[in-house]
Amino acid sequence: MQGKRLFEYAVLRVVPRVEREEFCNIGVVLYSKEARFLQCKFHLDELRLKALFAALDIEELKQYLESFERICNGSKQGGQIAQLDQPSRFRWLTATRSTILQSSKVHPGFCEDPSMALQKLFEELVL
Repeated sequence: MQGKRLFEYAVLRVVPRVEREEFCNIGVVLYSKEARFLQCKFHLDELRLKALFAALDIEELKQYLESFERICNGSKQGGQIAQLDQPSRFRWLTATRSTILQSSKVHPGFCEDPSMALQKLFEELVL
């Protein structure tokens, strides 16, 4: 596969009531070691989320997503975890957790351009 690079991705999900295992896809995080690429993309359809989960605190969710993005980008405002190398940040972001913001299992793929792959996955799995 000339020109193709291995990447890994996970879908970001809102899970307002963990015990019910109901969720709504809101984003994607994609990592490619070869391309030195780690980015996330998310979209909050507030009307849809409120229709599905009336008691959901959207502002709190936005704060979680901002933290997630700071860690993903390696921002100094992201704390100690954001200062780790890309592979470690990706593994931390996609680790299994039982909070309102979760990720799917990690899936592999091949692409020529990780940013285009992120956009395509985002359109297929979130929008």
